Amino acid sequence: MLTRPQAVWRQDLSAPPLPYDQYRHWREAGPLLWSEAWFDGAWLVTRYADCEALLRDTARFSARRTGGWVTQQASERGELSEFQRLFARAMLFVDAPDHGRLRQLMQPGFTPAAMRGLRSEIEAFVAQALDQADAAAAVGQSSDLIALLARPLPARVMALLLGLSDEDPELFSVASSDDLAAFIGAAQPSELQARRAQRAMLRLARGFEVVLSARQQTPDRPVADLLDRLLQGQAEGRITSDAELLAQCVMLLFAGHETTRHLIGSLVQTLACDPLRWRMLREQPDLIPRAVREVLRLETPVQYTGRRAVADVQWHGQTIRRGELVLAMIGCANRDEARFSEAEQLDLARQQGASLAFGTGPHVCIGAALTQMEAEVVLQQMLQRWPEPPQLLAAQPDWIPDALYRGLRSLPVMPARHAHAPSVLQLQG
Repeated sequence: MLTRPQAVWRQDLSAPPLPYDQYRHWREAGPLLWSEAWFDGAWLVTRYADCEALLRDTARFSARRTGGWVTQQASERGELSEFQRLFARAMLFVDAPDHGRLRQLMQPGFTPAAMRGLRSEIEAFVAQALDQADAAAAVGQSSDLIALLARPLPARVMALLLGLSDEDPELFSVASSDDLAAFIGAAQPSELQARRAQRAMLRLARGFEVVLSARQQTPDRPVADLLDRLLQGQAEGRITSDAELLAQCVMLLFAGHETTRHLIGSLVQTLACDPLRWRMLREQPDLIPRAVREVLRLETPVQYTGRRAVADVQWHGQTIRRGELVLAMIGCANRDEARFSEAEQLDLARQQGASLAFGTGPHVCIGAALTQMEAEVVLQQMLQRWPEPPQLLAAQPDWIPDALYRGLRSLPVMPARHAHAPSVLQLQG
């Protein structure tokens, strides 16, 4: 049992739906804060430069952090061993050299050429979803853009990337994604959340086993997608076990779906509240990529990520003990005034470099370009179709109530050209 350091921050740090005042408080309180409110004790890194340094420092900090996270939730020995067996092998949670081996194997699936091959499919899906929103509005009905577009689009894109077909419904279970997200997103996950996450992960793994087994019956098939590439890697010894293979499949499908949907929802929510910028983007579509990056910074879909100290580390006058968890609070860092001027404001002319929304260092998000492209296509088509931003029909944004993910559970809207009732913003104004 580790001896916990003296608490340097005693306030409850569980993130509320609007965490940004709290984040400002943290940055002012210090660059490195200890709290028992996160995973039974963790160091919180609050400022941009330090978060960037942490994520690049592979000598002193390890991405291997799932053991205590998973197994400490079990009331019986071995109860969550199957969850841990898969979870710990995902590329997100391994260090060099394993991380480099896995990333090199998957990287060709995320090249610019691969992205271009997906763009027409993305455009067609978005157009179909917006057609449905317009059709509903024409008869006086609103649409939930999360259910209609933000959630199914990235799931569909990851399916295409992996090479899954419409005959694989088990792999698109909303419950599986939600149960995994609830565990991963909790600052203090419960035993019930851990058990549900294990069931979800094993359910997804079984679905992939069926698909992979069918492909192994035709070993001479050309390498056409990411699943083919992973199977080829296993045949060549670059994937070392069935568990490692399944772990990559499950986490690719989950991570590629979860983060992108939150970005799309936040993007529409943010710009629908700002008609002047909506019109600016419509008139200057070359600003669309910058708008996506700026919303990524302001409403970072993944608010933090973790590392474990591999040895005692002296940092900012504190001693981080070997094995202790250190959280890079990315959402906090992305609003650091020392890095971004007027950091709380949306600035489409901002030219101060990239945020940490996709991480940095060896573990920078492998699907960053794909997520960016999906969001750009959504915004482009909305701007072309709707001269004014859609009206928001919820009295308050329906943010997911956990610490990790910044995203909306629902986003009911009415396209402006169909709306007859005053918008929520007008009612509140």
